[in-house]
Amino acid sequence: MPTSSQFRPQYLSGDDIRRKFLDFYVQRHHQELPSASLVPDDPTVLLTIAGMLQFKPIFLGQRSASYARATTSQKCIRTNDIENVGRTKRHHTFFEMLGNFSFGDYFKAEAIQWAWELSTEVFGLPPERLVPSVFREDDEAFAIWRDKIGVPAHRIQRLGEADNFWAAGPTGPCGPCSEIYYDFHPEHGDDAIDLEDDTRFIEFYNLVFMQYNRDREGNLTPLQTQNIDTGMGLERMAQILQDVPNNYETDLILPIIKTAAAIANIDFTSTDDSTQTSLKVIGDHVRAIVHLIADGVSASNLGRGYIMRRLLRRVVRHGRAIGITTAFITQVAETAIDLAAKPYPNVRDRADYILGEIEREEAAFFKTLERGEAVLAAIVAKTEQTASKQIDGRDAFDLYATYGYPVELTQEAAEERGLTVDMDGFDAAMNEHREQNQAAHETIDLTAKNAIGAIAASGTKTQFLGYREYASPAQVMGLVAGGRQVERAAAGTTVQIVLDSTPFYAESGGQIGDRGYLSSDDVLVRVEDVQKEGSIFVHHGRVERGTLELGTLLNAQIDRSCRRRAQAHHTATHLLQAALKQMVDPAVSQAGSLVAFDRLRFDFNCPRAIAPEELQQIEEQINTWIAEAHDTQAAEMAIADAKAKGAVAMFGEKYGDVVRVIDVPGVSMELCGGTHVNNTAEIGLFKIVSETGISSGVRRIEAVAGPAVLEYLNVRDDIVRDLSDRFKVKPEEVLGRVDGLQSDLKSAQKQLETLKRELALAKSDSLLDTAETVGAFQVLVANMGELDAESLKTAAERLQQKLGESAVVLGSVPAEGKVSLVAAFAAKIINEKKLQAGKFIGGIAKLCGGGGGGRPNLAQAGGREPTELPKALATAKQQLLDSLQ
Repeated sequence: MPTSSQFRPQYLSGDDIRRKFLDFYVQRHHQELPSASLVPDDPTVLLTIAGMLQFKPIFLGQRSASYARATTSQKCIRTNDIENVGRTKRHHTFFEMLGNFSFGDYFKAEAIQWAWELSTEVFGLPPERLVPSVFREDDEAFAIWRDKIGVPAHRIQRLGEADNFWAAGPTGPCGPCSEIYYDFHPEHGDDAIDLEDDTRFIEFYNLVFMQYNRDREGNLTPLQTQNIDTGMGLERMAQILQDVPNNYETDLILPIIKTAAAIANIDFTSTDDSTQTSLKVIGDHVRAIVHLIADGVSASNLGRGYIMRRLLRRVVRHGRAIGITTAFITQVAETAIDLAAKPYPNVRDRADYILGEIEREEAAFFKTLERGEAVLAAIVAKTEQTASKQIDGRDAFDLYATYGYPVELTQEAAEERGLTVDMDGFDAAMNEHREQNQAAHETIDLTAKNAIGAIAASGTKTQFLGYREYASPAQVMGLVAGGRQVERAAAGTTVQIVLDSTPFYAESGGQIGDRGYLSSDDVLVRVEDVQKEGSIFVHHGRVERGTLELGTLLNAQIDRSCRRRAQAHHTATHLLQAALKQMVDPAVSQAGSLVAFDRLRFDFNCPRAIAPEELQQIEEQINTWIAEAHDTQAAEMAIADAKAKGAVAMFGEKYGDVVRVIDVPGVSMELCGGTHVNNTAEIGLFKIVSETGISSGVRRIEAVAGPAVLEYLNVRDDIVRDLSDRFKVKPEEVLGRVDGLQSDLKSAQKQLETLKRELALAKSDSLLDTAETVGAFQVLVANMGELDAESLKTAAERLQQKLGESAVVLGSVPAEGKVSLVAAFAAKIINEKKLQAGKFIGGIAKLCGGGGGGRPNLAQAGGREPTELPKALATAKQQLLDSLQ
């Protein structure tokens, strides 16, 4: 029999470990639940960072559980230790947490017993290799380990609050922990147990006993309901059972690393530490990127999108560090997708979308790198000559602001060269930049807003009646004119009015505010907009007749025509999102919207343009739903119930515990507080006006519905009639006439270009006698007036060929007012004098505020400062004369 020190664990794949864990707890009456999304419902965190996050409302007593026990394998992402990824054995951004949970059911004894049974009997770990830890004051857990499990007392480690006490925050539910460590080197003996020695010990299972509530003074009182929250790191257990030196060499990550190594044409196992670190970073980050995109995160400069973008950019940098200079992440991601396909089918389902998003973002970053790395290299070289060995913070900021080069990458590049970055200086430059951007807004008069804020702070509330009523009595509870609270306002005064109740919809959720009138026998106020400020509705308008006084009882009447238009556009927006999900990609999600009286605008996350034929299909589907006359149902319910029914929420929007759901049965169901038609037939017609991209990964569709469609078509009909009259053709013949005119124009343009080239050649021939001889070469530099860039190139080539061993530089300022430059060099000049046309003309163009380049024998450049052309040409001539002597 082998001794514990000779123990070799039975190999289990990562998939097998996950399955055995879940099956173990399912057999013990736990409800197996799917992993929650990496994008959590919890507004306090950007990403899902722990297995218990989806159960946090239960642990906090905010909702009851429909099951007493649960088990999950939860995808998690943490970036707080991102600099340690690849450098240590076990730090990751993406990892999986296996967990079992009890909601007021079992407690310490069962949790400890089952954790031990799972570890020793299912996974086969020798008991003498396992070391439990407990909170220093948790005698109960200590006794369970000693008396019920049989662990010798001297092997049970008591640790402090930092290691073995969990809390949700400064106050609230909390409790002690018990952790299980695996000992890689039991031969060192029990006298040398140091759980911080990660070369010997690895903590793989954490049991949290939620048994107390902590108040503001720090006092602990027992909870009425005690809960269990546990977590086993899948990657860590895989390292143990697969008998490898670190998490990265498990079957969960190593195939991804090997794919990257193959692209770089290197062997992971035999390369140096720095290269291995880069490969580990690539393996870890690509896993994270794949799962983030699968869960709906798109690259951006904010929040989750920035985390995803930062991870991808780190992959590119580490790829370049090991010699990969072309796009490669999609190849690596394909391996990560294959590994994730079985436990997380949504990754396989969205594979094309994931790869497309990665490809676009990687290409965009390569452009950023090309612009910024040359500048960074110069900054690093300059810094290495200084005594401080610290990159100036303003230099780092300029690199970020001018080239979009992330400061994190500047820090990493600095660290690789033994340098640091002055982050205080960077932050100061960033703050100065922000203050300058804000300066333009400092003249805005905020007094009216402050006056409204004072009314809101007084406790005044407005009751909204507009879902059911178009008109209702209302009392003036607040009145603002000229930026001040007033008691009365005469005719002609612009006012902001707060009412105790109102049928007017206040701008929210993309829908603009209602218009209408407030009136009594003596007073008439035209309402032009309604905004919401906290719990009050602010009616912006103008007193048309009489004197409006605080406390006046009015009749509030909305413009029903405008409301109907807004309702048609809002319901049409819901139908549009449903059609996009059905016909383009189920992952399409709303990124913003505008619901106005005359149009709608819908922004959505999508990595590609929508083809014209797709837009036509979408439009036809929406008009079909309209013609089918679906009833629209509105209901209020708990947000958990709404999501369980499949209601779509706007990504990033904050919702209360009770939400309003707009349901078009069989078509669309969304969380929405806006106003809608009662039946889709009320919309009438729907017409898409345009589809465009507004930022990376975000598209915009503008459309019209209801009466706005007729107005849209009338405008276009007038245009067609006008064109028909001008061209003297029938409306259906307009396109043919336009095609003919375009063809004629192209023919005329070709003739004009031919004439320009002939003129350029004729003009250039007259310059041959002005060439100067320098040794064995001819030099010709000339200003060609307003000659266009293409003709200038033709002239330069002809002159160089006629002059033979020569260098020709020509400049001009075409009609558009920008400088054009061309250089043509003979092969002998390139080979013997080491002059290249591309590099030469690029330097000359800088004198005109521009740049450019090209081949060694022929190159073009441009500039923005025409007045500098004579000086630039003189400099070019002198440089050629000096270089060719």
